[in-house]
Amino acid sequence: MQRSKARRGAVRSGARLRAEEARLAETTERPKAESKPLRLNQAIAQSGLCSRRRANELVLAGRVKVNGQRAVSFSALVEPGRDLIEVDGQPVAKRDFVYVMLHKPKGIITTCSDQLARSTVLDLLPPSLQDLKPAGRLDRDSQGLLLLTNDGVLIQALTHPKSHFPKTYRVSVAGLLSPSAIKKLESGVRLSGSLTQNAKIRLISAKTGKSSFEIVIYEGKNRQIRRMCGSLGLPVINLLRVAIGGLQLSGLKSGSWRYLSSQEVSRLKHDLMSSSG
Repeated sequence: MQRSKARRGAVRSGARLRAEEARLAETTERPKAESKPLRLNQAIAQSGLCSRRRANELVLAGRVKVNGQRAVSFSALVEPGRDLIEVDGQPVAKRDFVYVMLHKPKGIITTCSDQLARSTVLDLLPPSLQDLKPAGRLDRDSQGLLLLTNDGVLIQALTHPKSHFPKTYRVSVAGLLSPSAIKKLESGVRLSGSLTQNAKIRLISAKTGKSSFEIVIYEGKNRQIRRMCGSLGLPVINLLRVAIGGLQLSGLKSGSWRYLSSQEVSRLKHDLMSSSG
């Protein structure tokens, strides 16, 4: 009996010891990773202050200092965790990035401010998120998925002219979308002297008075889909963006917004890197 009690006591003591060792291992501070050198324009963009292109302009205008010295090259390497970067005398700190998906309704302007005092996409967000910037545009008469973030690098990657990132739209046009019209939309339509890139069409319905289809495009010319359809005599009745890459609008109601999950952000960045080659 005494021997059995001793064994049980030893087991409990061993279990407590292992638990305490595990707790200490979890609470022990892990070595901090050293900050990775970045180009100066990238470091400024990652702060959410502006795009990389705008950062270039700030450096060239003499408005940026690194460790108290005026920066002369926007491609100079810096370490944001160690080097003091200032724009117009104000320190630039790397912020936590925020990623928001918005279902833009018709009649709302995709801009951060409007001289005519019209409603903008920022008016649909709470005050705490009104410093975010749109990653791309939807014209006033269009609706659907719009991303807003303070991640300047992501905005640059999504909106750069050389970015071939897929965006999916659901379109209704007045008139019959014939097989020949589908072929023209897919192979390229001449706009402002140049052909649009290849697109993908999925026909939903085709009638004499009205047709509906989904189109995937890989560029972002101004009012591109409206102009493409208009050039074929098919005025757009309704235009809804339903996806950016693998990110889906899904059941988000018009005028509503939500945060992107960490998984959605990771996938979006991975897909962007893959599309850029």
